Amino acid sequence: MTTHLNVTTHSFTDCRAQATALAERVAERLRHGLAERGHAVLAVSGGSTPKDFFAHLSREKLDWARVQVTLVDERWVAETDERSNARLVKSLLLQHAAAAAQFIPLYTGDATPEAGLATASARIDALPLPFDAVVLGMGDDGHTASFFPGGDHLAEALDLDGHARVLPMHAPGAGEPRITLSLPTLLETRALYLLVAGEKKRDLLADARLGLGAARDYPVRAVLTQQRVPVAVYWCP
Repeated sequence: MTTHLNVTTHSFTDCRAQATALAERVAERLRHGLAERGHAVLAVSGGSTPKDFFAHLSREKLDWARVQVTLVDERWVAETDERSNARLVKSLLLQHAAAAAQFIPLYTGDATPEAGLATASARIDALPLPFDAVVLGMGDDGHTASFFPGGDHLAEALDLDGHARVLPMHAPGAGEPRITLSLPTLLETRALYLLVAGEKKRDLLADARLGLGAARDYPVRAVLTQQRVPVAVYWCP
């Protein structure tokens, strides 16, 4: 384990150990929330990296019926689409013991994220924030959540003084239109995790944290350099 200012990195020799360790840690945060407040709230990311983490977390024993699960961001596609983050979460995380959890989707069925923005924002406003845990991922382009380089609402999404909880996002590297929680919303959490795999992403994170070269403009740098919430990076080869 290494610590640099607000970022602590937990390195593992294989990704199964990484997934198990993070699942145990997040389950501990959820149990703590349940014991203290009678409820717990979790926000997770999609993509391929968290699949093993979801599978392990789904079997953790806790009172899932009092846990609400939502997404950090979502592609603006129906849950039947294989690209849907909601579909991924339902098929891998909301299984076994975790099947009892309540899922709060960001996708609304409206034609565009702009059209569904008010509904999605109301859903997040209704959650008993702060989150107990937020789990982020990162792309090879340095995006996290739907904070994509060149995104049409990127500056607003990363504004620590901004008031929008949820924003639409269109970007060259995003594929579909997206909807995303803003950085201030993500930082309304008791624990913030960044789940990454591969040497390329390990090096990218190091450069982004230090502001080296092109990485000083990577959106993930805003997460790594903010001082509101410590960031725990879970990395495997």
